[in-house]
Amino acid sequence: MSKTERFIADLVAIVGETGCVTDEQALEPHVTEWRDVLHGRALAMVLPGTTAQVSEVVKLCASAGVAVVPQGGNTGLCGGAIPDESGEQLILSLSRLDRIRSIDPEDFSMVAEAGCILATLQEQARAVDRYFPLSLSAEGSCQIGGNLATNAGGINVIRYGSARQQVLGLEVVLADGSIIEGLRSLHKDNAGYDLKQLFIGSEGTLGIITAATLKLYPIPDDTTTLLVTLPDAGSAVTLLARMRAGLGDRIESFELISRFALDLVDRHIAGATLPFKPSGDWFVLTDIAVGDDEDKLEGLLGDAFEDSLVVDAVIAKNIAEAEQLWRVRHAISEAQKHEGPSIKHDISVPVGHMQLFLQRCADRLQQLEPSVRPVIFGHVGDGNLHYNLTVPEELAADANRVSLITKTLYDLVAELGGSFSAEHGVGVTKRAWLEQYRGGTEVVLMRRLKHALDPEGLLNPGKVI
Repeated sequence: MSKTERFIADLVAIVGETGCVTDEQALEPHVTEWRDVLHGRALAMVLPGTTAQVSEVVKLCASAGVAVVPQGGNTGLCGGAIPDESGEQLILSLSRLDRIRSIDPEDFSMVAEAGCILATLQEQARAVDRYFPLSLSAEGSCQIGGNLATNAGGINVIRYGSARQQVLGLEVVLADGSIIEGLRSLHKDNAGYDLKQLFIGSEGTLGIITAATLKLYPIPDDTTTLLVTLPDAGSAVTLLARMRAGLGDRIESFELISRFALDLVDRHIAGATLPFKPSGDWFVLTDIAVGDDEDKLEGLLGDAFEDSLVVDAVIAKNIAEAEQLWRVRHAISEAQKHEGPSIKHDISVPVGHMQLFLQRCADRLQQLEPSVRPVIFGHVGDGNLHYNLTVPEELAADANRVSLITKTLYDLVAELGGSFSAEHGVGVTKRAWLEQYRGGTEVVLMRRLKHALDPEGLLNPGKVI
């Protein structure tokens, strides 16, 4: 028996025959990222059913010197959850760790394993009259472990914060197989370092998240969904400031969408069409938990019309119409995929600089590559824009031109005090930019932490740092 055969046999002994996959065809969806741009090869994939099995698999890999690539729903856009091309790395899928261990409505908390689908957590919270606010386009297939590993943002950050803010405690398997059993539901705990924050956003490079204690919230008041047409993108920032001043934290989401983004959805995604034909080039889709403040909302909109901040506004008449509006918003990434090659940028800038960024970026890209077509949407309240570019085939195939476009955009982001990675993580595709835009002491400290927690470099190597 070869060394590899022995290793596979040892894996099977831990997770069972059905928990170890070596067939290349079965592995294919797990070695390809969502955009179908990056492809890798895997030695095998294991699907442990318990945290104890995860621990045993990691111990085995540590003794054999085999790298481990943790994987959730594989919905990421930066290649952080797929193996490299060596065929020597092991995919560790968390999909079988899909149990909600407990849910406590009085404590406003739940304990969920890493493989739980995000939409399932939302549904289970509502079943006990509670609300789990993390929401993003891939919520029907992404898993909470991956959401936490990338510190996912989504549409509700403006009110509830990113994934990081939804976590009370974590259970984590370290590189040597030892387990941090930190599933406390405490809202206050100053007993030493807040270790859970090390692992949230680390993309599986410091430890493998196997379960989390999550915050729940009261179900929001009756929500009003609006699609607002703007004279320009900058008006979104001013409108948001006014609405926040007038309505406080009742604003749940506030999404900027370009006309071209809506056109792509209309062109490529069946069933994802607006219930009316909008005019204009810029739009805001917003959910507001109005409650008894409908008059205040109407007053704010009336003032916005008078001040030419708003060109038009349509209020969803019912839940079905509201869901249809959000279906269009969530379909933008899929629509761009159908349109052809793209260059994706997940960036953030200070909210007050958003219009300046859009103006300068449009000018610089027009000079550099007039053929690119920006598909712009994002979360205005936290300064996060998805500045994606639909590009011709020949441009997409030219790595130097793609790199120059990206550098031009990231340089502008840096000039304005922003970040080249807002909510999608670093993964593989942005690793080279980390050194350039977060160099110096920050990167040195990241490397020290990585070495301290994973001295052999076996946890998701080649990602982030």
